[in-house]
Amino acid sequence: MTRTARARAVVETLRQHIPRPETELAFRNPYELVVAVVLSAQCTDARVNLVTPALFDAFPTPDALAEASVEEVFALVRSVTYPNNKAKHLVGLAQRLVAEHGGDVPRERAALEALPGVGRKTASVVLSVAFDEAALAVDTHVFRVAHRLGLVPDRADTPRKVEDALTRVLPAEDWNEAHHLLILHGRYTCLARSPRCDACPLTAMCPFFDALQALPPPLDGLDAKQGRYFSPSSGRYFDVPKVKTDRHGTEQLADPFTGAMTVYDAKTGRSTRKVRDWRVG
Repeated sequence: MTRTARARAVVETLRQHIPRPETELAFRNPYELVVAVVLSAQCTDARVNLVTPALFDAFPTPDALAEASVEEVFALVRSVTYPNNKAKHLVGLAQRLVAEHGGDVPRERAALEALPGVGRKTASVVLSVAFDEAALAVDTHVFRVAHRLGLVPDRADTPRKVEDALTRVLPAEDWNEAHHLLILHGRYTCLARSPRCDACPLTAMCPFFDALQALPPPLDGLDAKQGRYFSPSSGRYFDVPKVKTDRHGTEQLADPFTGAMTVYDAKTGRSTRKVRDWRVG
């Protein structure tokens, strides 16, 4: 299957399982959306949605927020991640909207990215969600899922490279929807630490799932009293393993006697091998 065929099959399959692919941030207009997206950086949408009602009651327009002090805004957003920086960004963003855009959120990418706290991902979300412009924002969920599903090459090691790779294999009319489908799939099914492969409709086309199935099966009869780990290669138990990097660039525990990377946890009998995964660097 080509990468283009895989990407389009993934989008079509997810459409059937995610009936309403849309942002989970609560907003009523472009101003509220851009504020919510700035607050959502490295923070959950659920947490942001707890914070924004009081924030928008206090500062319902860019003009009102532009007149606020950073301390006033901080008091209302203190429960999100990095509240000091975000409070400064929001006040600066509102002041820029008022001074340069008449209090309106601009529809141009360059103007959006010039706002304090707004990078390429935030601008893409605003363009897509508020103005229905074709854009494919890449957050940590999209980055991880795109790699796990083999939709992008391994060398796509930054959000921008993932965005460029995805927009090459998907038609522009699908970018907005694909962004939400991949986010929601990553948020509720293809979880970072414990993916719910048993509930995933994409396992038949997922290289990450195939790699998980190829891991060594559990080993019965191990005696944890003899050591924390066991290596079939040397037939020995040990407490302190070596660490080696495999051909995929993933650090693996290794037998300190032979260097073999087939090592088992003596308590659970499970292999300590890890499948290569992806995080935003």
